[in-house]
Parts: sequence; structure tokens; C-alpha cells
Amino acid sequence: MGSVTLEQDVRTGLYIDGQSRDTEDRLEVRDPARPPVVVGTAAAATREDALQAVAAAREAFTGWARLGAKERARRVVGALDGLETYRDEDARILTLENGKPFQESWVDFLVFDIRTRLAAGLADKVEDEEILPGPPVTTTVSYQPLGVVTIIVPFNWPMAILGASLPHALIAGNTTIVKPPPSTPLAMTRALERMAAKLPRGVLNVITGRDADMAPLIQHEHVAKVCFTGSVAGGKRIMELASSTLTRVTLELGGNDPALIFDDALLDDDALDRLFAGIYDTAGQICMNAKRIYVHRARYDEVVEGLAERLDKVVLGHGLAEGTTMGPLHQARQRDYVIELIEEAKASGAEVREFGELPANLPDGQFVRPAMVLDPDPGLRVVTEEQFGPVVPIIPFDTEEQAVRMADDTWGGLCASVWSSDPERVRRVGRQLQVGMVFVNDHGATRLDLRAPFGGMRSSGFGREQGLEGIRDFQDTHSIGNLHLPAGP
Repeated sequence: MGSVTLEQDVRTGLYIDGQSRDTEDRLEVRDPARPPVVVGTAAAATREDALQAVAAAREAFTGWARLGAKERARRVVGALDGLETYRDEDARILTLENGKPFQESWVDFLVFDIRTRLAAGLADKVEDEEILPGPPVTTTVSYQPLGVVTIIVPFNWPMAILGASLPHALIAGNTTIVKPPPSTPLAMTRALERMAAKLPRGVLNVITGRDADMAPLIQHEHVAKVCFTGSVAGGKRIMELASSTLTRVTLELGGNDPALIFDDALLDDDALDRLFAGIYDTAGQICMNAKRIYVHRARYDEVVEGLAERLDKVVLGHGLAEGTTMGPLHQARQRDYVIELIEEAKASGAEVREFGELPANLPDGQFVRPAMVLDPDPGLRVVTEEQFGPVVPIIPFDTEEQAVRMADDTWGGLCASVWSSDPERVRRVGRQLQVGMVFVNDHGATRLDLRAPFGGMRSSGFGREQGLEGIRDFQDTHSIGNLHLPAGP
């Protein structure tokens, strides 16, 4: 992995219409494990830069759409060539700006590659047509790309999350503008600029900047769709902005994802390892992590002690330091919020078990000791809100009906998991849960089937990414009807 520091600060620009460009204004990017340390700076686009990106994407649209899906897929996959050469370096930069362990950053870039190739494998279905025979009318139903698409991604797994939408939008025939997160723009911008340089100019544009200057990427009349991954509050804001131009949106938002562990669940070491990862990967900062654990009373102590055994081994530290298993939280305000949830649970009288040691050599780091809150009052915020940090409530239940009711009693509907050795129970319970994805005897991002459509219900958003459904979300249906006229004289 190399040393914790870089030889020099990283500096990235914009990429618009096939050209790199700098800006006078810059975004400062800091290391969450050492907030006084500046990792580098990213270009801060102006409103005019954003308008030029929209214009470039619009100009490129007709030529890109006419290429045909298989040719677009070939070019998109070809644009991946050489990215793996930089993967170690890019992963180091991502860890410095994001905070998560190096291996997670490395996998972040790998998942982008995998998702892109899976999307390309669907190219032969992109232009499928359906014939509705007459008389009186024979109608051909086909699919057309939408136009210019803006994709906005969050800090936690920026490249992997982008891989669920960017290749699908491009292969569907759209041109794109990607807005990396302002607090984690460096590694992503570097990788995307390399990729964009291998595509026709204007097909892939990259804009970094302050949200206040980015309105044209959402509200411009020539932006056909916005794909946003982030918080519920952020999704509402995007939807509000997009409404002024009736711009379509796909929103993949937060979740309050339950895991239901029944009395017949197999809870060997492998299963407990999977559960632990599904809760605490990336210090809990993954939308589809398990946020509430409901356990049959007969297995409650077993689950608590199994997780405690693994939490005892957590090593908090810098993501590039040898031996680190959990990094800091990305934002100071999120650290403060998670600590507030923990303190509120303690004040309520709930048993809170905390683990690990804050790293003495990183006194300013945004670290939180991982914790479990045992059998809390169901009205506590640690149960009702998305923690997005390394703390989880563990709640006992007695009946299947009670477990389902508690699991569905929430605002979100992203993911859930059912842990049972009874296939019929898995099907029965899984079909009742009001979520977009149900894991079985497993949970979390590393267990997601990258071929399947993914998205949320209720306040966790709408629209689908990945798979053929993910491509269709970047297309519209188009019908041509031919009237059967009588033969002439």
C-alpha cells in the first residue's frame, strides 16, 4: 500500500467536450483521519462551466445515439483499457480523501469495471422491438435514448455506485455529465478523465464544484434525466429542482434496512462473519448495510456474543496503515450525529456496548468506536433513523408476525435480509417485506447480485439501476403504428 502520505498534493480539473480545463476557484479536499491535512484540490466549476458541459453533451448526443448499442458497448468497454494500471494509485488517493481502508477503495474501482462489462453484455437487448400485429394496425414498439443524463454520486463508494448507472446510460445511447462528490472528487475525476478521453468528445463530461453552482446540471431544459444517489433530504432537493423542467429522476436514497434472524437460522462462523460485514463495512457508511437487527429471543445472546467477538478485533486507524480494519467517518458532522445517537441510547437506559480504541496517533480523526445498542426502546432514533455509522440496535422478537411488523414499520424500503434454514419461511417473509432487495442468510453490498435491478421503495427512492431494467430506465418507449389500408383499384 505504500506510505500514508502522497509525494505531492493531487490536483484535478474539469473535463468538458473532450478537453481538460482548470478553474481559478478550487475545492480543498481533506483527509478524514487527519482533517488538518489537505490531500489535494479539485476544480470548482462555475455555472457557465456547467452550461458548457450540458451543451457539449447535447451536441454529442445524435452521433452517439446513431452508433447502435453494440458499437456503443464496444467503445465503452474499450474505454476501460488501462484503468487497471492506475488502480493501486487511485485506491490510495480515494482512501486519503474518503477514509475507508485501502482494500475497500481498491474494490470500489474493481466493481466499476465489473458493472461496466455486465452492462455491455446486455447490448444485444437494448434495441429489441415488439411487433403488435394488425389489423387494423400493426404497431412496432421500440426504445429510444433520452438525451443528456446527469449522474450525481456520493462519497462512500463513488466508482462502484457510478458503475450502476453510467455504463447503462451510455450503452442505452445517452450522453452524460458526471458530478463527483465535492468531498471525494480526486480519484474519481482522474479515472473518469482517462475513460472519457477514449470516447467521442462530449459523450462523457466530468464536473466538480459547489452545489450552488451546479443547478444547470439538473434544471437545464436539455437535461433529460438526473440519476442521484445520496440522502433522502438530498433526493427531495433534486426532485424539487428537476420539477421546474419536468426532468426525469432516478433516486437511490438512504435506508433503515432490517435483518430478521429466526430461531432456525444457521449461525456458524461464516454466517456471523457475513452478518458482521453487512453491518459494519465502511464503518457503517453504506446505504444497504443492516441498520436494525431483529433476532428471535432464542438466538439473541448467540448473535450478540458472536458480533461482540468480531467487534473485539476491530482496529481503528488510517485506511492506509497496516492492520487497520475500520477507518473514520467521512464527515465531522456525521461523526457528531452518530455519537449523539449513542449517547441518547445510553441516557435512555439501554445497554450500549462499545469496542475498539480510538487511535492515539490520530487525535483529530473523525473516528467512532463501533457499538451495539441492546434491546432499545423502539422509539429511539438509533432505531428509527439511519445511523450511517458503526452502531446498530439489536432487538429481540418472539413471533414471525412480530418480526415482519417491526421490520416494515419504517420510512425506508431499500434492503432487508431474512436468516432462516426454512426455504418456505424465507419466501413467505421475504415477500412481505416492503423493500427493493431481500438478501437470504446474508446482507450487504458485497452480496449484491450485480446483474439484478436495484433500487428502493417508499422514501428510499424509485427507479432501478443495474441489469436490463437499469438500461430501460435511461430509455423511453417509441411506437410506430401502420394502418392496414385496403388494396387500391
